[in-house]
Amino acid sequence: MTNGIDQSQLQQAGVGIVANTKPKDRLGQEDFMKLMITQLTNQDPFDPMENGEFLGQLAQFGTVSGIGDMQKSLESLASSLQGNQALQAASLVDREVQVKAREAFLPPEGEMRGAVEVPNGVKDVTLEVMDMTGGLVARVPVQADASGKAAFSWDGTTNNGQPAPPGFYEVRAVGRHEGKSVSLDTLVSGRVESVSLGGKDKSLSLTVTGLGEVEFSRVRGISA
Repeated sequence: MTNGIDQSQLQQAGVGIVANTKPKDRLGQEDFMKLMITQLTNQDPFDPMENGEFLGQLAQFGTVSGIGDMQKSLESLASSLQGNQALQAASLVDREVQVKAREAFLPPEGEMRGAVEVPNGVKDVTLEVMDMTGGLVARVPVQADASGKAAFSWDGTTNNGQPAPPGFYEVRAVGRHEGKSVSLDTLVSGRVESVSLGGKDKSLSLTVTGLGEVEFSRVRGISA
């Protein structure tokens, strides 16, 4: 684009002065217009620039400038949405949520609660509670409701009638569909202690009693 224009001509147009205050690989709109005027002023009168070429260069610059403005607008929108999400998430503190998980905590003198997601056609759903070595501790029958969830609660009583010690246990739900055994997703209930936006993508996470820090995307239900 600067063919036939020497350095002194660019400096007379003011391009060189502006370039000293900006990154060398960037050209602002004012710089671009000055450079275009310089090119038109010093073009070969016997071989002038075609109107279409001139308009094409202007269109290209306008497109690039427009993309930059759009990017800034999207960044501003994303920041606003994240702030709004954080405010909404703050209302979850002290509320109970159901999180997709395979482990649950049995509190002292308390109970483990949650639900099982039961697809249509699945019957005979049972929740199996196992210790961290894989040993079966208890079987808890559940009954699905119209929403497709089967709520459960376990007071810590084992299959032999003895109280289980407090701590973490593995939970696994199974059912039968067309005569075959199928694994089902388990949802563990817990109280939200705090919320935060962290990580490179500023994703929302919750600190849930008995579950620790969990991603908000794992939440499948929120108490009223």
